[in-house]
Amino acid sequence: MQIVFDNNSLPQECQSLWGFSAYLKEHKLLFDTGSNGRVLLKNMQKLGVNVEEIEYIFITHSHWDHIGGLDSIIELNPNVTLFLPSSLSKHLIKDLESLVKKVVICNKKPMHLFDNLYTTGVLGSEMPEQALIVESDRAKVITGCGHFGIENIVQVAKDILGKNIFCVEGGFHLLRSDEQKIRETIKQLKEMGVKSAHATHCSGEKGIEIFAQEF
Repeated sequence: MQIVFDNNSLPQECQSLWGFSAYLKEHKLLFDTGSNGRVLLKNMQKLGVNVEEIEYIFITHSHWDHIGGLDSIIELNPNVTLFLPSSLSKHLIKDLESLVKKVVICNKKPMHLFDNLYTTGVLGSEMPEQALIVESDRAKVITGCGHFGIENIVQVAKDILGKNIFCVEGGFHLLRSDEQKIRETIKQLKEMGVKSAHATHCSGEKGIEIFAQEF
C-alpha cells in the first residue's frame, strides 16, 4: 500500500493536506481520494502512480477529506468501478453512476469485493463508514478515519475472516483522545492479535507517536 495523500505520512517532495488516500498497486485500487484533486494528482505523479491504470476506487465515507479528489480522478479515468458506502448522498451516487463504468453500493453487510478484498460493511450510525480488509496469511485492515473505533473495526474484520488481523493502517480517529485512551486502544489491538500498526491522518500527533513506539 502506498499513501498518496495525507497530512502526515508523505515523502518530502509531496504536498501534505488534511485528508487521506492510498493506492494498492497489486489490485489497481485507489482507497479514498483525499480533499483536493489537483494535489492528489500531483502527488500521484511524483510517486509514479499512473491515474490511467486505476480500475477500482473504494470510498470509506462521505467526509470531504476522503471524497474531495474523486472528480479529478474520474475526469481523467472514467473507466473505473466505484465501491461506495450506502450512506453517501443518493443524489451523488446517481450522478456518479452516469460518470463511471460501474458503481457498487456497499451496505451494512460485509461483502467480498474481488480477489482477496472485502468490505467490513458500513459501520456505525453517527458517521457511517466502511473499511477495507485484505485477506492473506497476514491479513490487513485499512481505514479512512476509523469513526467506529479502530478496535471495533478490527473485531468486525476478525469475525468476517475467522482469524486474527495482523496489520492495521490508516486514520484511527484518535485526534482528540488523551494518552490513556490511546494506550487502551493499543492494548486492545494487541490482545486481538494485531502485530503491526501504522497510524496516520486523523490519529493525532500523540496517537501517531505512541503507535510508532508500541509497534
